[in-house]
Amino acid sequence: MREYTTSETLLANVPYMAMVLLGAATLAWGSGHSSWALTGAVSYGLYGIVGAFWIMAFVCPFCSFYGTRRCPCGYGAISAKIVRKGEHNCFSEKFKRHIPIIVPLWLIPVAYGGAALWFSFSWWLLALVSVFVVNSYVVLPVLSKKHCCSECPQKDECPWMKAGAKGV
Repeated sequence: MREYTTSETLLANVPYMAMVLLGAATLAWGSGHSSWALTGAVSYGLYGIVGAFWIMAFVCPFCSFYGTRRCPCGYGAISAKIVRKGEHNCFSEKFKRHIPIIVPLWLIPVAYGGAALWFSFSWWLLALVSVFVVNSYVVLPVLSKKHCCSECPQKDECPWMKAGAKGV
């Protein structure tokens, strides 16, 4: 297994960071730049950050890459600084249990943006929602599976890779 450089790790995180920024922008734009828009955008952004740390705290300790630079997204190295290592054989169970915590990050901007478009159409909002969808539902999963998951020693027991293998 190879180790990733800092620049490779930062690059691997760009689609997730873009998703959070685009989602926050969608919430802000869809609310007409009101104080509620700012609150929603900031809350969504914080949710994206907390979600990443949630995964680092509750999934990464059970991963083979815990505490190494072999984790493409760098979560394994960060996780080792904030929590103790868990049992490797619990990875699949922990993954299934904790991934649903961050799933709303993919759903909130589309639902909110769709509703905002329904009530007050805007080409800019349509563009934001469209770019969000392409990034979050195409780019991020494809890059994750091709770049991160393809070299993972746990891919055979990972629920994410098993779902993709079944075409789900």
